[in-house]
Amino acid sequence: MSLRHFALLSCVLLLAACGKVNQENYAKLHAGMTKAEVEELLGTATECSGALGMSSCTWGDQVSFISVQYAGDKVMMFSGKGLK
Repeated sequence: MSLRHFALLSCVLLLAACGKVNQENYAKLHAGMTKAEVEELLGTATECSGALGMSSCTWGDQVSFISVQYAGDKVMMFSGKGLK
């Protein structure tokens, strides 16, 4: 795969992921959801980190994002900013 094709594919995937970061999908989140359910709704997270059974994943960018905090595999808290 050429660098040009890779760059185009990366942009398409990023835009597709951002399209799911919206108020409608945020309203579907609830405590107790599994990580797989959240990923089905929002796609692959932009960034994840964690330790000792706790983790946090973010979808979107600095302007518009959804952040989900997990205990094990279950949603504990979530927040969003700049959602339309």
